[in-house]
Amino acid sequence: MSKTFTLDEAQALLPVLETLLRRAQTQGRRCAEIEVELEQLRQQIALAGGMHIDVTGTARRRAERDKALQDTKDALAEIEAIGVQVKDLEKGLLDFPCLIDGKTVLLCWKQGEEAIAFWHSTEDGFAGRKPLDARFGRPERDRPN
Repeated sequence: MSKTFTLDEAQALLPVLETLLRRAQTQGRRCAEIEVELEQLRQQIALAGGMHIDVTGTARRRAERDKALQDTKDALAEIEAIGVQVKDLEKGLLDFPCLIDGKTVLLCWKQGEEAIAFWHSTEDGFAGRKPLDARFGRPERDRPN
């Protein structure tokens, strides 16, 4: 069984998760930008049939790309180690497994939202988001049977 969160636990994690998410997004964009730059250089070399390049500078850019990629992976791994699912890095979409009425559902948060206010079943995904209801605010023992 994977980790589950109460609404309060998930909400309390948002500041840490948002920091990790921003780091992963920033480094992911950096990696993509450098990759585009390196691909353009490869195309220039191929079109020119070879050319003199700044080997040291190119190697440095490759190392920067590799570090940015590793930083992205590390931030995502930290989020996943907490037990939170990253559904869309670019949109900042996170799901928190939550046990409601004996069934696992997902608390759903999108970057930019002030608080966790939605949930969906594991099958429905983001398109099936519904507003939280009273079940999410009460401990299991306080719920009617």
